[in-house]
Amino acid sequence: MASGSSRGRRTGLGAKRTCKKRHPQRAAGGDYYIQHTDKDMVLLIPSELQESVTVVKRVRRSEGVSLPITTDCGWGSLMPHEIIYRVFQLVVDSEGAVPALCRLAQVCRLWRQVASSPDLWLRVSVSRCWIVPTKTDPPNIQNKVKRTIESVIRERLSQVGDFSLHHWNNHIPFVLQLLASSCPLLSSLTLSHCSKVTVSALESLGDRCPHLTSLNLQNCQVDVNAVSRFLEIRGADLRCLYLSFSCQTNNIISLLARGSCPELRLLEVNRGMQERMREVHVSAEGLQTSCPKLEVLRLLNVVFSVKSKTPSYPETPGFTCLQELCLATSSFSLITDGVCKRLLRDCTQLRVLDLRGCYKVTPEGICDLPCTDVERLYLGMYCSDATVKPTLPSTGCALLTRRWCHSLQELDLTGQNFTECDLSQALGILSGAGSNETLQSLNLTGTKVHAAAVRDLLLSCRALTHLDLTSCRNIPRGLRCVYRGLEDVCQCLKTLTSRMVEESRD
Repeated sequence: MASGSSRGRRTGLGAKRTCKKRHPQRAAGGDYYIQHTDKDMVLLIPSELQESVTVVKRVRRSEGVSLPITTDCGWGSLMPHEIIYRVFQLVVDSEGAVPALCRLAQVCRLWRQVASSPDLWLRVSVSRCWIVPTKTDPPNIQNKVKRTIESVIRERLSQVGDFSLHHWNNHIPFVLQLLASSCPLLSSLTLSHCSKVTVSALESLGDRCPHLTSLNLQNCQVDVNAVSRFLEIRGADLRCLYLSFSCQTNNIISLLARGSCPELRLLEVNRGMQERMREVHVSAEGLQTSCPKLEVLRLLNVVFSVKSKTPSYPETPGFTCLQELCLATSSFSLITDGVCKRLLRDCTQLRVLDLRGCYKVTPEGICDLPCTDVERLYLGMYCSDATVKPTLPSTGCALLTRRWCHSLQELDLTGQNFTECDLSQALGILSGAGSNETLQSLNLTGTKVHAAAVRDLLLSCRALTHLDLTSCRNIPRGLRCVYRGLEDVCQCLKTLTSRMVEESRD
C-alpha cells in the first residue's frame, strides 16, 4: 500500500475511502484489485505495482467503462452449480418461487445467477396483503411496483405455468397484458381479491396463452362481460373454472350448458360474505350433455335450483365421470331427493358427497343414489338463518352406514336429529366385526350419541385420527371436545372407558 506521506497528501472522499483496512479482492482478469465501490465510482489498484508505489484510478460508472467481474470467495461460491440448483428447486417446490428465490438471489452473484433460472419460476404467487384495503399507494410506490413486476415477468417468467395474484387493487390489466406477452406456457391463472379485471385483459390472455386451461376469479371484481368473452375464446380447452357468485353467474352457467366448455373437469361457484342472496338456476340435463367429462361440481353457499326438464334435451348419460358433488350451504336450501337423483344419475364413480345444510334431503333418498363407493359423506347442519327451522329425520343413519361402511373415510353428522338407538346401530355397523381400518374422521357434534357406542367404535377403528364430540349431551363432561391425532383419540378411549367403569360402580 502507499506510504504515510502519500496518504497525507490526499484529502477528501478518496482519502477516507482508501484509509479503511479492507482486504482487496483479486479481479478476474488479473490486472487490478477492487479496493472500494460506492454509488458512482470504483477505485482500482494495479496489481503489478509494489506496495511502496500506489496508483489510484477513479472510474466513473457513467463513462461506460466495463468493470472486471469478481469471484465471491465465500462457501456459497465453492458449491457446484448443480447442487445449488437442486437445493433451490426443493425450496421452490415447498414454498413457491416468491419470496424464496428473491431472497436467495441477494446472497452472492452465483446464487443470483442460479436463482434467475426460468425453470425455477414455474409456480409463482404474488401477494400484497400487507396493504390496507382502503389505502391507496402514492404515485412513486405505484411506479416502483409496476417496474418491479414488469422486470420479474419479462426476465424470469418465460416458462411459468401457474401464476397467482392476491389482494391487488391496481395494475391488474397491466399485469395481465405482461403475462399475455411474456408467458406463452401459462396454464393456470388465479386472481384472488383483485379489482378491475377488464374484458380486454382477459381477451389478451385467451388469445396469446394457448395452454391456459384453469381460471380462478373468486372474490374478484370482474367486468360484466369479461368471463363470457374469455369463454368464447378459450372455452373449448378450459378444464377448471372457479367463480364467485354475481349477477352474471346464471348467464355463465347457461353458456356452459350450451356447450362452451366441453372439456371442463371442475366447476366451482361460491358466494362471498358481502354478496346478496340470489338464486342460481342450473339445467341439469343441459350441463350433463355439454360437460360430459365433469369430475368436480361445487356450488357453495348459493341458493341452487334445477330447471324443469325440457324435451329438447335428448336422453343422454349423466355425469358418468363425476367424483365430487358439493352443494353445502349455511342458509336456505332448495335441494331435495329429486334434485340429487337428477344430478347424480349414472354417477357410479362418486367419492365425495357434501350436502351440509341441505335439510330437505333424507337418508332414504341418499341411499337410493347409484353411488357405490362414497368415501366422504358430509351431512352436517350449519344453518345460520334464524327464519329456517328444518324438520330433520330421526332415523336413517344406520341406512347410510350400512350402505357405505366398506368405503367411508369421513362422516359428518353435525346437528342431526337421529335417535340414540339409531346412532348406536349406525356406529355398531361402522365398527364391523371388531376391525375397521377405513374410517379416519367422525364428526358427531350436537348429536345424541351414547358413550358406549363411541367406546365400541374407538376400539374397532384403529385408523381414526379425528373425532368431534362437542355438545354431545350423552357423553360425560370433560370429554365433549375435539380430538385430533391418533394419540388424542387413544387418550379419549382410555378416559371414556375409565369414566364408564366409575359410573357403573356408582
